[in-house]
Amino acid sequence: QVQLVESGGGLVQAGGSLRLSCAASGRTFSTDARGWFRQAPGKEREFVATISWILGVTYYADAVKGRFTISRDNAKNTAYLQMNSLKPEDTAVYYCAAARRLNRNYDSESNYDYWGQGTQVTVSS
Repeated sequence: QVQLVESGGGLVQAGGSLRLSCAASGRTFSTDARGWFRQAPGKEREFVATISWILGVTYYADAVKGRFTISRDNAKNTAYLQMNSLKPEDTAVYYCAAARRLNRNYDSESNYDYWGQGTQVTVSS
């Protein structure tokens, strides 16, 4: 099993920045990728970004390209999501997820095996 704990959420004004962290523990060697998803009120959970743990290859949703950056610190078993130029429509609960194997369906929830509890991000206008 892998346990994921997110942190770094909060309230920020539009145009501001936040950095989310996702700390992993347990059998982290069994995972190949770490991703971020988000769920806004009344909407389905959607893909934000993902990173392959060994090679560091990254993928982003179109809505966040150029504003968000996903990274990882292998020694700390922690993934990060740097969010800049935040917009009110970025308001959501952000979830960290880990995949045993990253495949072409990297933007699908079904590709991920472990999930964190989520952290709230609120962007005021």
